[in-house]
Amino acid sequence: MVDEVLAKSFERIGADYDRYRPGFPQAAADLMMQAPVRSALDLGAGTGKFTELLQGRAERVIAVEPSSAMLDVLRVKLPAVEALQGSAERIPVADGGVDVVSVAQAFHWFDREPACAEIARVLVPGGALGLIWNHSDPTSTWDRAAHRIAHPAVAEEDGTTSSAADELPGFVHVRYEQIHWTERIRREDYLGRWSTVSSFIVADDDERADMFAAIEAVLDADSETRGRDDFDLPIVTDVFVYRRA
Repeated sequence: MVDEVLAKSFERIGADYDRYRPGFPQAAADLMMQAPVRSALDLGAGTGKFTELLQGRAERVIAVEPSSAMLDVLRVKLPAVEALQGSAERIPVADGGVDVVSVAQAFHWFDREPACAEIARVLVPGGALGLIWNHSDPTSTWDRAAHRIAHPAVAEEDGTTSSAADELPGFVHVRYEQIHWTERIRREDYLGRWSTVSSFIVADDDERADMFAAIEAVLDADSETRGRDDFDLPIVTDVFVYRRA
């Protein structure tokens, strides 16, 4: 069941999300789109972190996002993209209107059954659906420790997200890949990134301060981050590719 409070928390941020959240590796878009296509739709596009990878790979790029604050940032950053306010359960695109749908870092917020039905509706027959997530690299002990502070219920999962599956209604699973990469990040930006996470956004001031203090304590204790203004952050990107049945 989707937590509506957490899901709606992102409607209050825009610029900070775009500033602090990581982007995605080019290879993630390559796995979904083996050749240029006519039209591609990024669903739950946020500020366009993944949308920008679709430019140059599709003649027409559409971004659909429920948050007006997020869309405001996307429209300034990616003026050539057709940015529409909408949701996964009500996509403002005609039947069979796109060749590829991407969902980056958002599918777990969707109501799965109606969202899959809507995605299938807007895709051409045999069209592709790509689900993409960035998550912590299990080899990075300090980043995993920070995740346990922010997301204690899910931080101990094995890395692959439970929101994707071999079977989605109306789709055939055709590919799964993991991409390992590294981001050079400043300590202040790493802390700022946590301020854009749903559990931090909905926390009260005292809870938020306690979580920040706990993450700073992790950074101060680990040899890879202690006393450093910037450091290497390992990231794993999961890519699940499906075809419309």
